[in-house]
Amino acid sequence: MTDKSLGLAVIGTGFGCITHVPAFRDAGFEVRALVGRDRVRTTERAERMDIAHAVTSLDEALAATDIDAVTIATPPHTHAALAIEAAERGLHVVCEKPFAANLTEATAMLDAVERAGVVHQIGTEFRYATEQALLRRQIADGAIGTPKLATLLMHLPMFADASSQAPDWWTDAADGGGWLGAQGTHMIDQIRSALGEFEMVSAGLPVVADRNQSAEDSFTVHFRTTSGVDGVLQSTVGAWGPMMMTTRISGTAGTLWIDGRTLRRADAGGDREVPVPADLVNPAPVPPPHDLFATAYDWMHASGLDRAPYTRLADTFRRRILGETIAADEPRPATFHDGVAGQAVLDAIRLSAAEGRSVRLDEIG
Repeated sequence: MTDKSLGLAVIGTGFGCITHVPAFRDAGFEVRALVGRDRVRTTERAERMDIAHAVTSLDEALAATDIDAVTIATPPHTHAALAIEAAERGLHVVCEKPFAANLTEATAMLDAVERAGVVHQIGTEFRYATEQALLRRQIADGAIGTPKLATLLMHLPMFADASSQAPDWWTDAADGGGWLGAQGTHMIDQIRSALGEFEMVSAGLPVVADRNQSAEDSFTVHFRTTSGVDGVLQSTVGAWGPMMMTTRISGTAGTLWIDGRTLRRADAGGDREVPVPADLVNPAPVPPPHDLFATAYDWMHASGLDRAPYTRLADTFRRRILGETIAADEPRPATFHDGVAGQAVLDAIRLSAAEGRSVRLDEIG
């Protein structure tokens, strides 16, 4: 099999068209089908993205064309059924985050892909973002000694105005999302991939904006890892004020922090920018067509910042399907095993917020 023979179905007509279609094409896949719930919208989007087949089910996609793999970019409460169906048909699978609605679903998804023997990954594309990949490499190389403290903050006022449109899964707790699922999953993956597994969490999941919704628009999570790192994750899209972003990891020999698109290090020798090695340099962002945007969520992706890291994720997926080796110094792909581990953290955070207590990860699952 050559890379040109890998046919892909993109499931989801929102983020699926905005990011998945161009990124998987950049990585060498042939996007042969677009799968959506609404046939009219799906047909319009398929024509806009030059995709041959617009369908409303995986059955219909497989009847129309040859498909080797799927990428799932739909709300989280739909992921389990779609991923399990794809695996049972022998298709390799990328699934967006948040991975599932709960740990039971996540475990069933992992069981399905392992039974089928297919390649599986999760859409945690920022493992491949230059500054995050460099941060992780610096920590692994001992640049700050033993990590001890982590602070990850992101404040975006995009839904502080009650008239701003958000996807249903961001506002309805029953859909398995909320801002914890939308953004917290990226932060959790960054901690797990750079600093190790979570041991304990203590969390709050408030709705800060003046909205009538069941899912949080903000979160604060105090945590400890099994490696002995204490930290805090905090983010909101419901609070007015300027944007604020901080990723800062301190250890026994220094501190690393992300400053815009660069990584800086401070220690006894001073404060300086960390040079980026050639293998971690990504192409400049390519903005997607703005006529694809309908909600404030869509406009979050207006810069095209996630296309290059998503392309690297898709390229890793392609090479794994073809049996090629992933180099030890490359970012490690997040698989459904990571999906289960990350979902356990999400479930622990939700339990902590609901019961007002600290929760150990060994209580979950």
